[in-house]
Amino acid sequence: MRKRIYEIIEKSEGRDIASAVYDYAMIVVIIVSLVPLAFKTDTQVMKLVDRATVTIFILDYLLRWMTADYKFEEKSAMAFIRYPFSVMAIVDLVSILPSLTIINSGFKVLRILRMIRAMRVLRVFKAMRYSKSFEIIGNVLQSSKDSLVAVCALAGGYIMVSALIIFNVEPDSFQNFFDAIYWATVSLTTVGYGDIYPVSTLGRVITMISSIFGIAIVALPAGIITAGYMTEINKMNALKDIQQKKDETGEELKEDDHGNV
Repeated sequence: MRKRIYEIIEKSEGRDIASAVYDYAMIVVIIVSLVPLAFKTDTQVMKLVDRATVTIFILDYLLRWMTADYKFEEKSAMAFIRYPFSVMAIVDLVSILPSLTIINSGFKVLRILRMIRAMRVLRVFKAMRYSKSFEIIGNVLQSSKDSLVAVCALAGGYIMVSALIIFNVEPDSFQNFFDAIYWATVSLTTVGYGDIYPVSTLGRVITMISSIFGIAIVALPAGIITAGYMTEINKMNALKDIQQKKDETGEELKEDDHGNV
């Protein structure tokens, strides 16, 4: 029974209808659980919504903990000890804690967490478990992490250099170096809020140069992620074609060293 529960609560693969229904139902529950955050005051209806959704989240958390040995493929007590410290388990727990005082007023300590209503926004990250798109994005970020780290380092270095230059060119326009970093970041992203800006000709020239280079630097991550996303989509389509051919022929198809079927 625990194995079947694990197959249902994990992200649906293949033609497991029960698992797919569970995934879609949990996505709906996650969306509904965020509705109370759109209101400044907690009405009785909003409290009921939060109570119902957080109860479902608790049951989901307990079911996943109960089947942790299947998740980690480790038939020992260590699997149940490891699960609460996994990333998604922590997201699940943190999204539950701020609402526990609604279910039971005896959780006095957690009233502090209840005050931080924004913590419940973390529930949206629970959707990552049920969405294939999030899995694709995760794979893209994982495969492109070296390029993205290099771009982030380039952007960080450019912000620091721009901040140092403008801070020394126009010291009167910035109260401290953090203001210069803020200006450099805003200029890099070409947002330009206008609350802090240079007034001298040289300062304005530096701002224009910073904005022009910022366009190029900001565009790099978008290009890297887009290229990685297309590669991942093509890979998934290729795997689907392989699976479809295998289903049609009834034989197991293999790939050669060049990736040809």
